[in-house]
Amino acid sequence: MGAIGRRGAGVTVEPLYIANTAVCLGCGAALLLAWRRDHEQAFLRMVGLAFLLHALLSPAYALMLASQPPLDRLALGVLLLVAMLSAGLVLMGVAYLAERPLSRREQRIGLAVLLAGALVLLPLGVPGALVVPALLNVVLGVAALAWLWRRGSAELLSGVLLVLLALNALQVFVLGPAATERQLVLAMLLRLGVALALLHAAGRRSAQASQIARERFERLTEHSHQGVAVIRGEQMLYANPALLRIYGLASLDQVRTSWRDDTMPEAERAEGRARHRRLVAGESEREDWTGQRFRFDGTPIRLRFSAWRIDWDGESAEQVIVTDETAQHDATTALLHQATHDELTGLPNRSALLARLRELCAADAGFALLLLDVDRFKLFNEAHGPSLGDAVLRALAERLAQALRGEAETMRLGEDEFALLAPADDAERAAHALALRVRELLGHPLALPGQEFFLDVSMGVALHPAHGRGAEALLRAANAAMHEAKSVPGTSLQFAEERFERGSGVTLLAEQALRAGLRDEQFSLVYQPKVEVRSAARPPVLVGFEALVRWDHPVSGRMSPLEFVPASERTGMVRALGALILERACAQLARWRADYGHAVPVAVNVSPLQLLDPGFVDEVLALLARHAVPAALLSLEITESVAVTHMEQARGRIARLRAHGIEVALDDFGTGFSSLNMLRSLPLRTVKIDRSLVEPLPAPDATAVVKAICDLAATLDLDVIAEGVETAAQSEALRAAGCSVMQGYLYARPLAPAEAARWLDRAGAAAGVAFRLRG
Repeated sequence: MGAIGRRGAGVTVEPLYIANTAVCLGCGAALLLAWRRDHEQAFLRMVGLAFLLHALLSPAYALMLASQPPLDRLALGVLLLVAMLSAGLVLMGVAYLAERPLSRREQRIGLAVLLAGALVLLPLGVPGALVVPALLNVVLGVAALAWLWRRGSAELLSGVLLVLLALNALQVFVLGPAATERQLVLAMLLRLGVALALLHAAGRRSAQASQIARERFERLTEHSHQGVAVIRGEQMLYANPALLRIYGLASLDQVRTSWRDDTMPEAERAEGRARHRRLVAGESEREDWTGQRFRFDGTPIRLRFSAWRIDWDGESAEQVIVTDETAQHDATTALLHQATHDELTGLPNRSALLARLRELCAADAGFALLLLDVDRFKLFNEAHGPSLGDAVLRALAERLAQALRGEAETMRLGEDEFALLAPADDAERAAHALALRVRELLGHPLALPGQEFFLDVSMGVALHPAHGRGAEALLRAANAAMHEAKSVPGTSLQFAEERFERGSGVTLLAEQALRAGLRDEQFSLVYQPKVEVRSAARPPVLVGFEALVRWDHPVSGRMSPLEFVPASERTGMVRALGALILERACAQLARWRADYGHAVPVAVNVSPLQLLDPGFVDEVLALLARHAVPAALLSLEITESVAVTHMEQARGRIARLRAHGIEVALDDFGTGFSSLNMLRSLPLRTVKIDRSLVEPLPAPDATAVVKAICDLAATLDLDVIAEGVETAAQSEALRAAGCSVMQGYLYARPLAPAEAARWLDRAGAAAGVAFRLRG
């Protein structure tokens, strides 16, 4: 017997031990490599590790059998431990193969039993200690066969072979060393058989798992509303029905290898191929993108994509999830168009204009902005109806857009207002040329079915960067210029100037501040005396006051009515302002009467909106009653415009006021629509000669006009008051013409209530309360 082998029946078994070791190593390695490809087949790992351990046992058995003297206890213990672990791994592998994997608790118990068995067997020595592991392998093989009885043929075959392999290991112990050769040969064959059966079982199971996964994948994707595709290179390996429907195909067979070129815009094809290479190579885990694609019939569609790498039939491929967003994209596009275009004409609207202006301003490009507004279009709508008005606007928009295409962008800002935007280096020249083209276009009538209409427009121009560098500033400048152009009859043009915009800004600020002023009661009254001048030698006698309103603005200081009354009339706040003036005037009259026991009449200006209010007379009477002021101490001054425009209503209101003892004067007489018929028809008490007729006195022609007014008033039994008297010559001319009651700077500026009270006190002390009260 050699150092590591034994001869039996004249044959050397040493090469067989080496071959057996090689078979164990090869089978174990093959099983582990197969497991690495599919980790779900855990039995391959367990049995593979067991075979590798057995590769250590084969030479160890040979060494043990040849040892003289026998192995010591440590070597025998190691050998027993390896044998037990190998058996345990085989048991775990069979459990996985039978789909009855051991729990961690069962594995720990099994390991403890094997270790305990090794310790128990150690005292038996060789060969008795090694017989028990061989018998244990037989028992485990039978148990494995029972587990695998109803499994597949490969699993059953592997179980039978494991039993035979365990029985084969007993030959040496039963028949002696003479059976070593046969035992080794059979062991190699049986191990090869076990390995092949297990590999076959693993392959079949992997195929079944793949088939199940594919069927599950197909079940999920076949009914998905999202498109699913698997792509490798230029070939589409799989496409679900949703994807075929998205691209307008009946089957995958219709997909050509040039499908990228057929469905992708040319500019995106290179990036699409590069993205595919990154995903398949594992350089990118996931990619998401959106873009326009084409159905196979050429129809454009909007799609969203998500893609990642998968294994398909054992090779890398790209799986793509495709969502058809065409409907949402079209709806969004329609909403965006609706938000940026005028519904009536289809032209870009104000939002689009602002966006375009911002774009041009950001590029620091020169351009001209021309706003045009159709003159008197409200009157046109009232005369012809809004339907015809809309038709005229559509016709105008079409004419402008077609005729100016290439020269300017045409937009409608709303109502009867349009905008023309002309990018040009010489913006001023472009604006003049554009305005001239508009004049030429509007020189011809707009033709509608059965009718023709001529239109005039007012045009305002702002140039970039001359009139502003921001979109809003340019629009404000052009708008202010357009409103200025409206003062010129016919189709007119006005370039932006700073004063136009400043005037608009001041007007707007005044309107806004006026509301706050009324809320915070920032208004107060001053009183300008009215005096009777009987002769140049005698001092004037106080006969009344005119209450004048002042705005004590917290920032701008005291403001005259010229600065805020027009704003109050535009906004309708003149009603509230007029009510405040009447309230303050009546309250002041009540205080004077309480302090001095007398007062003179106070005149208050009344706006047309106040006089035409059906409840105005009742409000005035209620004020007088609340403050206990006699009606004769309050007089109201109205303008000619309200008397002319609303003659009947004014006559009724004035008659009621006079019936209650409240006198009414016609203010600013001689500046507007004054007529003999108006003076005769209205139940007035007084006319006030406007300062514009007083200023030229004592010129003969001016004196003649004033004398004619005084003679007319005397004929109609009307009192006459002249305002704006500033010189003694004017006063003398007025007195000579027949007007003896006057007010103006010659006698006094508007006075604060305390100073007016001193006038009242002096007048009462000197003349015994000389004032005229005519009923």
